[in-house]
Amino acid sequence: MSSRVLPPSQEPPLVVGVGGICLDFLAVLTTFPKPDDKTSCRSMKIQGGGDAANALTCLARLGVKARLISKIADDIHGKTLLEELRADDVDISFLVVSKGGQTPFSYVMVDQSTRTRTCIFTPGFPLMEPADVSSDLKSALKGANLVFFDARNTDTAILFGQEAAKQNIPILLDAERKRPGLDRLLDLSDYVVCSAKFPQVWTEAPSLPSALISMLLILPKLKFAIVPLGEHGSLMRERSSEAESPLVGEEDADSLFHSLKQEIDDSVAIPMCIPSKVVKLKANGIGTLTGRLFVCTAERIPPSEVVDTTGAGDAFIGAVLYALCTNMPPETMLPFAATVAAAGCKELGARTGLPHWTDPCLASFLEQPSNSVKSNGESHVTVTSSSSRHGIDI
Repeated sequence: MSSRVLPPSQEPPLVVGVGGICLDFLAVLTTFPKPDDKTSCRSMKIQGGGDAANALTCLARLGVKARLISKIADDIHGKTLLEELRADDVDISFLVVSKGGQTPFSYVMVDQSTRTRTCIFTPGFPLMEPADVSSDLKSALKGANLVFFDARNTDTAILFGQEAAKQNIPILLDAERKRPGLDRLLDLSDYVVCSAKFPQVWTEAPSLPSALISMLLILPKLKFAIVPLGEHGSLMRERSSEAESPLVGEEDADSLFHSLKQEIDDSVAIPMCIPSKVVKLKANGIGTLTGRLFVCTAERIPPSEVVDTTGAGDAFIGAVLYALCTNMPPETMLPFAATVAAAGCKELGARTGLPHWTDPCLASFLEQPSNSVKSNGESHVTVTSSSSRHGIDI
């Protein structure tokens, strides 16, 4: 796996994220209690959470400049969140802090017997509104190489998305479920990472591979769509132009998906990516689209090492954002994202296990010479590939 490092004088890329932040109260339970029953907490942790805040914390630890646009209150929860973000070098200069009100928080119950977690979210108030940031819009996006939305605070996100589109700043969207305003954000986006159910719910297609074709046909600006599937890995559909590969065959999307899955080696513990050739993928009743399909496995974590899956999807997205900023090809990006997400599952809380760029688990992806990265974002590691079509100019 080839990689190279940007010169120490190179300015790190900047990702601006607009979306959720909250304080998580995590409790580890032997088993989830039945209704009207009691149980004891084995351990607990209070830690920052929220999709956008988690993804940007992941980015900051990997050496990319991360700027968070969100809203909290000036209460004790808000102060705790500010301290954590500062400690991870996340740029909070445009974070809105309301006088009075309540910072969002969640109760997260981690069930050790099923290795699942249950979240109870309490929204904050007052809610974020476009007026909170409209006067600082251009300043907040200044220098941005990429913009990320987690589909919360959609009115504010649309405002940022429209300005980012005017400035030709690429946008990645986390599409978890249908929300008011989500379709407008999808129209503005260059990349999308979806929950497992979203593509079929949104397109009403009969299968996941055909739903991804439908999404890219409906949304001509999209370059790719990724669906993380937890312990089952991930699936990615990439658009290609026919001019790039004029002599391509045609294959049924579902058949190709199953064919790629047959190439998975279950004896390999580390994530592995299986790409198709550039083909015309056909979905009956939907249409055809030229491009590639990628199937990637998850890291096979021993059950005894799985502690908490809270924030695993946010870590995956943070790694995808990093990959876009550093020109990783999909064949590297997907295993890299799976590795980062797996690291987060081995500790309690969404952020405890997020790796730094120096973590040994990332060494095969980030082949860096000594002293190539300095603290406080002075420089960073990058992975580049001439075959990548998704790199962000920096």
